[in-house]
Amino acid sequence: MKSVSLLALAALMTLSVTSCGSNSNGSTTAAPATTSAAAAPTVSKFDAGPRAAESPVDEAQAEAGEKLFSSKGCTACHTFGKKMSGPDLAGVTMRRTALWMENQILHPEKMVKEDPISRDLFAKHALQMPNQGLTPEEARAVIEYLKHQQHEATETH
Repeated sequence: MKSVSLLALAALMTLSVTSCGSNSNGSTTAAPATTSAAAAPTVSKFDAGPRAAESPVDEAQAEAGEKLFSSKGCTACHTFGKKMSGPDLAGVTMRRTALWMENQILHPEKMVKEDPISRDLFAKHALQMPNQGLTPEEARAVIEYLKHQQHEATETH
C-alpha cells in the first residue's frame, strides 16, 4: 500500500511539473519569477524594438511636453538625475521604447497590473503613478520632452 501511494505521488508530481510550463492552448510559458538576484531580466511586450531616443526629437512637441510635464505635476515625483518618490527619468528614453512610455503615461493603472517592468517599478518605489488623463497626442509630447532632456544631457557630457 505504501509503494502504491508513493507511486501515485510521483505520478502527480510528474504531471504537475510537465503541465506547469504550458497554458490552455498548449504553448509553453515562462516559469514564475523568483525573488533571487539571478532572476531573468524583466520583459515587456511594449518594450521591444528601438529605444525612444533613437528617433529625432520634435522640438515643437518637446516644448508642449515640457509644459504638460510641469502643469500635470509630474515634477512632484520625477526628476532627471536624482532620486525622488518616483523613478529618475534620466536616460529613460534610452532604456524604454516610446510605445512602453506612452502606455505607462496613458494607462498606469493597467500597466502596473499587466506589465512586468511597471510592476517592478511599483515594487521599487511603492508608489502607483496616477493617471493624469492625457490624450495620446499629449503623451507623445511628454515623450518628446523626455527625448529632448536625453539629447540635452548627452550634448553637455
